[in-house]
Amino acid sequence: MRIDILTVVPELLASPLNESILKRAQEKGLVEIHIHNIRDYTEDKHRTTDDYPFGGEAGMVMKIEPIYRCIEALKAEREYDEVIYTSPDGIRYDQHEANRLSTLDNLIILCGHYKGIDYRIREHLVTREISIGDYVLTGGELAACIIADSVIRIIPGAIGDEASALTDCFQDNLLAPPVYTRPAEFNGWKVPDVLLSGNFARIDRWKEEQAWERTKRLRPDLLKEE
Repeated sequence: MRIDILTVVPELLASPLNESILKRAQEKGLVEIHIHNIRDYTEDKHRTTDDYPFGGEAGMVMKIEPIYRCIEALKAEREYDEVIYTSPDGIRYDQHEANRLSTLDNLIILCGHYKGIDYRIREHLVTREISIGDYVLTGGELAACIIADSVIRIIPGAIGDEASALTDCFQDNLLAPPVYTRPAEFNGWKVPDVLLSGNFARIDRWKEEQAWERTKRLRPDLLKEE
């Protein structure tokens, strides 16, 4: 898989995309992550990427020309399955969408900034708009990191124990059951006896019951989505 991220502040992306699982996935050759500075595609000496909006609204808007040049330069080298724009009015991002994206080969993620991007980019070049929640960030860089992280970690081979990713929260519209480790008792707080029993059939039933109970109590909306 290859992920190209377009941004005006590439420094925000360097560290989170080059640590832990994401770093190892790149070292294994499972994914390539390329960060592109949109300012490199401007033609004025000040490398300007924003301008005042038509109509007099407050704030600044990312200009169409540098974004267009960057996307077209990338598309001239390869075909992209999706050109994603991180936007508050995009589809709500979830595990099902992460699973879908993980099966694709080439992705572009365009990070918005200021009041957003010239809408013509969204009309003619963007194929998928994604929101990570009903709130506004300074820019789309953090959202791009979240998308990249959630997609890369479920690529086969990215995690040492691949079964671990398959039992994450939301994979089956359920929250994960509680997890414990040693010591079995601390400060008078005990690990449930069933987990120490060695009876794996009972343990599996307990985990399933806990997942359903926790989902019903904490996120009943997930059960309605089935």
